Amino acid sequence: MTHARFHISLAKIDAARWNALLPDDNPFLDHAFLSGLEQHGCLDPAHGWSPHHLGLYDGDALVGAAPLYLKTNSHGEYVFDWSWAHAYARNGLDYYPKLLSAVPYSPVTGSRLLGDTSLHGMLIDAMQSECERLGLSSAHTNFCTKSDADAFAGRDAWLPRFDWQFHWINQGWRDFADFLDAFKPKKRKNIRQEREHVRRAGLHCEIRHGDEIDAATWRRIHDLYVATFDEKGNYPALTLDFFRHLGGTIPRNVLAVLCLRDDDLIAMALFLRSRDTLYGRYWGCFEHIAGLHFEACYYQGIDYCLRHGLHRFEPGAQGEHKLARGFLPTITRSFHYVADARFRAAIGDALAREATALQAYREELLAHSPYANFSLPPPAGEGAEGGWGRIVQ
Repeated sequence: MTHARFHISLAKIDAARWNALLPDDNPFLDHAFLSGLEQHGCLDPAHGWSPHHLGLYDGDALVGAAPLYLKTNSHGEYVFDWSWAHAYARNGLDYYPKLLSAVPYSPVTGSRLLGDTSLHGMLIDAMQSECERLGLSSAHTNFCTKSDADAFAGRDAWLPRFDWQFHWINQGWRDFADFLDAFKPKKRKNIRQEREHVRRAGLHCEIRHGDEIDAATWRRIHDLYVATFDEKGNYPALTLDFFRHLGGTIPRNVLAVLCLRDDDLIAMALFLRSRDTLYGRYWGCFEHIAGLHFEACYYQGIDYCLRHGLHRFEPGAQGEHKLARGFLPTITRSFHYVADARFRAAIGDALAREATALQAYREELLAHSPYANFSLPPPAGEGAEGGWGRIVQ
């Protein structure tokens, strides 16, 4: 008989069995990535994260799963519900802890319901039942795939929400110059000038995969990551040991853009990749040089995708500045179970208003597309899974 179990550590679940449930090679769902966060000091109840992973079993065989956490704040999630928490507090109620299915610190779309699609409804039921058993305010599933969304369809207790990220889609360009030829002249000129600023500053970029990065370089990469988080007043959750762990366990899924002046590493951008997608994650610098952030985090990534035949580049959350550099609005999805029916109705109304505003925002963004010829894609929910239309060349 199929039954659910909850685990306080991913180490309790065999890595091969977990990975066998994955529908693709998204590195953020790999057992090595998720368990590495736990093993190397990146997740701490004091900072709001307690693993509570869901396993669905047929006897002793793992047949379904979901990465799951008990959260005592909303940090590191990128689907913002601070206003919901404030509403609970104003009414003398506790919003935290809550239940969250997501990848910590990673606003990356991927499967949250693992295993055969026939079992996805059971996983959703298990999350909702666990929320009720523990007396939690809510359960959330962030950055879902379209397949996940189909499983939530018709479940009125789970509120749908969407937003936009800026993604790049490979339209079959031969190389970076061919890609730039698709731009409006002024936008093309601006990118060339940005890249020239970096060259004139005496910098060059090298790309290395995880198995091509030595211990000293990993330390320098981590120092750059920490310095940039500290400069912005944010908490640098990822440890040096975790970076090295990724380089050792999924080395060809990890790559770093190293920005060098002679042999001195002064900036870096850290990425992960799957067979067809590049994911931009972390940036750090010791010198602020015009155009360097765009070169390391965007242009080097696009060039890598073109040279290696990757279809998609997801550079991270937010950032309207990405639009002018060829990244267009692409839909992201989440679903939210709110236990209290009164709050559920109020939040549902707010999300409906938010959706209307987001559709208008998307139309405004696409009106400023940098591409010279671009066919407008349909709105969300009408075939806009990729969020892109066709660039006419």
